[in-house]
Formats: sequence, structure tokens, C-alpha cells
Amino acid sequence: MTSNKVIGLDLRGNSPSDSLASIIEADKMGIPAVWMTSGGGSSDTLSLFAAAGSNTKNILFGTSIAQTWSRHPIVMAEQAFTISSLAPGRLRLGIGSGHQAMMEKTFGVDFKKPLGHVKEYVAIVKELLISGQTSFQGNHYSANASLKGTAPEVPVMISALRQGAYRTAGEIADGAISWVCPHFYATGEALSSLKEGAAKSGRQAPPLILQSAICISEDRNGARNAVRDQLGNYPSIDFCARMFEQSGFEITQKTGWTDEMIDSILITGNEEQAGKQLDNLFNSGVAEILASVVSDPSGADTSERSKKFIAEYCS
Repeated sequence: MTSNKVIGLDLRGNSPSDSLASIIEADKMGIPAVWMTSGGGSSDTLSLFAAAGSNTKNILFGTSIAQTWSRHPIVMAEQAFTISSLAPGRLRLGIGSGHQAMMEKTFGVDFKKPLGHVKEYVAIVKELLISGQTSFQGNHYSANASLKGTAPEVPVMISALRQGAYRTAGEIADGAISWVCPHFYATGEALSSLKEGAAKSGRQAPPLILQSAICISEDRNGARNAVRDQLGNYPSIDFCARMFEQSGFEITQKTGWTDEMIDSILITGNEEQAGKQLDNLFNSGVAEILASVVSDPSGADTSERSKKFIAEYCS
């Protein structure tokens, strides 16, 4: 177990104050990173990270994802620049277009050509963070702005589910962030598409951030129940269902989570067994694990055991 193996905690909080307390606790435990969703009606994660930067020492912050429709890319870049100034080198900006039905309902947007939309968004944000200025005119966005400084240490990553998004990440982004993606698909077709996109742009493939459910427990059925309880809606969402079906699972919107599907996204067992599963993922090309700690509500609460394992694995 080496320090270059990074596991970030998928952090959920009931309020900004609860979330801030959880980030401070994770930093004290030695957990290397936290990832949080931003936008879509929840509390603003980038504002939370600004506060966390002044209350923690080492922990990395990541958005997974900040939804592009919630703010203009100039505003996103300004917020990222502010956090980078307060906590240099600790922010990873993960952005994405989000789920069509939710974005249309929440923001009333005309959700079309999401990858083209994200490409322009990334271009503007990266220009501002790296050079301090942008003058951009595209099909989806126009932007003319400057910053009083630069923040080139802020990687701009995008969410990815299917091969087209992974190729796009390889072409333009500083990383790809998966969500409920079968491990074999992520380290196979997804990673190949990421490398293909990078080769097209004549650069090295950016990191693959693999979201995975983690439950340190000898009770596999209990761990599966925890996934159903805490990640239960994803197979019914259209874009996730298509990804599962592309991975070889059939009619996921009707079946929901099957044991086979859960096992494809879950790390479980005792500490030694889970460590070997993680070793295999890192050896297969995954750069970082985005860990959704799940705990069976009908059995023993394994969340603290899982968090302690994450801290020790990365130490």
C-alpha cells in the first residue's frame, strides 16, 4: 500500500455545516480527498470548499460533478480561482452537463448536444485558469473576461459514462470521472476510449477517476443491500441504463440492481480482500478511486470501518 494510490471520499451532508465538519474529520483521519456534487438545487459545493480550504491542511477537494447549466463558465472559473488561491493545488474541478430531465426541470434549459456544450465550457474555464483571460465565441457560449492571476494547478475534468464521453475527456479534459460504472467496463472499453481521444489530440491520456461503492464487511449480501439502499435509483435513469446495457447487462431499467450488476461496482470483504481488489484496479490503469461508502441499514454500521480502511490503504 503506497501513498500514490489515492482514494477520495464521496461526501454527502445534510447541511453545509455538517459537510464542512465531515471534510475536517476526513482531513484529520488522513483520507486523501473528498468529492462532492455541486449545483442542481443542493448547497453550493464550491463555496463549501472555499471554507474547507481555510479549515484543513492536506485534503484534496473535487466536484463530481459541478453541473454546467448552473453557472456561466466565467463564474465557474472565478470560483475555482478563488479556492485555488486559498488552498493551492488542492482543487480538482469536475464538470458535466448532468441528466437531461433534471436539468430541463431545474434550470429550464434547452438540453441539446451535451458533449459540444461541455467542450466549449471546458475551453473557457481552462483558458481563464491557465492564461488568466479568454475571448471565446462558440455555438453555445461566448465569453470575454480576465482574472487577476492564473491557477494552472486546477485540473478541469469531465464526467463520463459511455465511450463518446471518454473520448472527449481524452481529447480536451484533465481527467474523466465515472459514476456507477462496472469496473471491467471502466478498465476496458472506457480506458481504451480515453486513450483513443488523447492520441487524437496528440497528448498523454489524462487520469481515470473511478467511482466505486465500498463496504468493508464480511457480509456480501449486506453490502449488496447497502448499494440498493443508497445507490438504488441509478439503473432506472436512462443514461446510466444505456451504459449498463452497453456493458452487457440487459434491460436494466426494468430489472433494477441485480447481484451481478452490484458486484461489478462494489469493493467489499475484509480489509485484506478489499485491498487486493483496489490493487487490481490501480494496476489496471485507474488513477484514483472515488469511494461511495455504503453501509447496510439493517445490519452493522460499517461506514467508520470503511473510512478507516481508506485512510490506512492510502497512507
